[in-house]
Amino acid sequence: MERIICLIVGYACGLFQTGYLVGKLHHIDIRKQGSGNAGSTNALRVMGWKAGALTFIGDVLKCVLAVVAMRFVFRETEFAPLLGMYAGLGATLGHNFPFYLKFKGGKGIAVLAGLVVSTSVWMVPIPLAAFLVAVLLTRYVSLGSLLASTTFFLEMILFGELGGFEMVMKYRLELYGIAFILMLLAWIRHKDNIKRLLEGKENRFGSKKS
Repeated sequence: MERIICLIVGYACGLFQTGYLVGKLHHIDIRKQGSGNAGSTNALRVMGWKAGALTFIGDVLKCVLAVVAMRFVFRETEFAPLLGMYAGLGATLGHNFPFYLKFKGGKGIAVLAGLVVSTSVWMVPIPLAAFLVAVLLTRYVSLGSLLASTTFFLEMILFGELGGFEMVMKYRLELYGIAFILMLLAWIRHKDNIKRLLEGKENRFGSKKS
């Protein structure tokens, strides 16, 4: 029951579509501009850095809110970190597939950033470094996003096996399973980007969308 509650609360938080709402303030539907994505990268491309930053911060905070709230509510359980991950998964699903926008949302990377921060600040540097190095060297935001999601999954396993979550094995394995699902969702949501990367047609950060 706790897992279902966390998923529902996370999904409800994820429904706050920052990019879509910021777009409405600019009198546009962000889903019909640029790449058609409601995330911060497209908001940045279409509406400028202020809108992009606001979208990113909003998407990060909604996940942080869901995770922190659920970990506090269920703080007495022996698997609170696992429930926090369920909340993060719910927030990602709400962000990616908002029912009231015909399930057309973002790609979940800013939400993932919120999950990394709310899981442990010690886990931030590696996914952040993977993202920044990829973007700085190639200017492909999509590549940085894919590397960040992958390193987060691997880091979750390493952190857990070093005793960072203080949970027994069965809960840790469930936790790793959710982290894998989140990584898989990120790759699936970037399937068109992956295709363009392989074809050498992906848009670089700072360039106009072709």
